[in-house]
Amino acid sequence: MAQILVVDDSSTVRNEVSDFLTKNGLSVSLAADGREGLSKLKCDSGIKLVVCDVNMPIMDGLTMAEKVRSELNSKVNIIMLTTENSPAMKERGKAAGIKGWIVKPFKGDAVLPAFQKMLTA
Repeated sequence: MAQILVVDDSSTVRNEVSDFLTKNGLSVSLAADGREGLSKLKCDSGIKLVVCDVNMPIMDGLTMAEKVRSELNSKVNIIMLTTENSPAMKERGKAAGIKGWIVKPFKGDAVLPAFQKMLTA
């Protein structure tokens, strides 16, 4: 069972985030879009944190977060890792229960303590 699910349509970003987290002792699962991410969450109850892009094909990250809350009734922590920074998107994310909003590029050392705290809460 994975602790963290990384959802991003960019394989480069998925691998960068996954490699960093794995090197820091965390178990990671990957998904290329929101639909695949939602499916993995349905199958793996051990996921405690989702790191997700906003703009993806098939299903975007905000829609995935909304479905996680409505369809799974899940309390999993969700962090958006995106180039998007608009107040309207952040408001939608807040309404969907997003716990954090990180603007790319990913700076693992800066967020690792917060991620670890979410995994133990």
